[in-house]
Amino acid sequence: MRRQLVPALLVFIVLTVLTGVLYPLAVTGIAQVAFPGRSDGSFVERNGVVVGSELLGQSFSDQRYFQPRPSAAGDGYDGAASSASNLGPTNQDLLTAVSARVAAYRKLNGLARGAEVPVDAVTSSGSGLDPHISPENARLQAPRVARTRGLPVDQVLALVEDHTDGRSLGFLGEPGVNVLALNLALDALSS
Repeated sequence: MRRQLVPALLVFIVLTVLTGVLYPLAVTGIAQVAFPGRSDGSFVERNGVVVGSELLGQSFSDQRYFQPRPSAAGDGYDGAASSASNLGPTNQDLLTAVSARVAAYRKLNGLARGAEVPVDAVTSSGSGLDPHISPENARLQAPRVARTRGLPVDQVLALVEDHTDGRSLGFLGEPGVNVLALNLALDALSS
């Protein structure tokens, strides 16, 4: 038995050190050198205070701000509970929630009863933490934001265009607008 136990323990210790200590340190070191801001969480600071992350959505309840996608992560934008709702497209709970979100979105943004609402405005992302909205969603919110801030709509739309990220590598994914960056630009414009 000792003949089997000693080699098994040695292999266990060696693999634990390799995969549990050395490999994570190597990956972290490479990430720190190659992507220092992203590997530290892409925190956004204003006046020396961290106000969020470029990579994680957060709630904005004030009408003066662009609203993010709904979140299914915990009580909303909870990084520790990142997940989708796991409700399928025919699930009655999802259909009811989407219907209520459509009505609330139209009301908040002063849209006509039959106006189309972008899908990202009423459904959560797979992680529940997506920091981006579609440019269409941002353009529909722009008149409300402009009105509540006393700004010309054209000026707010120009900010939306300035903060629209293109497709990754020019062809992957869809264009998006980072809500935190856009809202911080609005605050900078207003001050």
